[in-house]
Amino acid sequence: MEPVLGEGGYLPAPIEFVRGVQRICAENDILFVADEVQTGFARTGRMFAVEHAGVEPDIVVMAKGIASGFPIAAIGARADLMATWARGAHGGTYGANPIGCAAALATIDVILDEHLVTRSAARGKRLIDGLRALPGTHAGIGDVRGLGLMVAAELTRPDGTADAARTAAVMQHCLDHARVVLMSCGAEGNVIRFMPPLVVSDDEIDRALAAFDAALAATA
Repeated sequence: MEPVLGEGGYLPAPIEFVRGVQRICAENDILFVADEVQTGFARTGRMFAVEHAGVEPDIVVMAKGIASGFPIAAIGARADLMATWARGAHGGTYGANPIGCAAALATIDVILDEHLVTRSAARGKRLIDGLRALPGTHAGIGDVRGLGLMVAAELTRPDGTADAARTAAVMQHCLDHARVVLMSCGAEGNVIRFMPPLVVSDDEIDRALAAFDAALAATA
């Protein structure tokens, strides 16, 4: 499971749900696998998103943020689980890639040395608080949600249905007028996702909020 649903709409799984899944897996001898490809390495204000629920997966799948975008992926698991694989059973396109491993090690050093886990949590709170202040000014914001710097704003019509057309227009306005790049997600294409780099500053968060504010006004 993804602790925060990625392409499906940046939906954080409720903490009690994650704990319940882990408990059911433990009681039934099922491996609990956490997909942290999008959520790992400080993205959600913790090193891994499952930490918000206080659970320990049997297996963690990692990529993307592990090496600042350099192509590499990894699997983390207990030694007793990894020992059950026969030699050569685990193969992959980027296996035994020393440059990828060096990039991952360097990235992890920067995350730790520059305290990017706590910075992600603080910058994310600033972003979420700013987005949640906008519905008082603009109609059509159905929901604001996220953890750390994995944040989403859902755009809806007056009847509550998804407004994919306005979502596209808002993103285009942000790009054209403020050079702020946003992406959409969700099954109906009406969720704008904010995923700035972990080193984003307060001023850059405020710039994105201003761009989004202006785009909402221009597309009302």
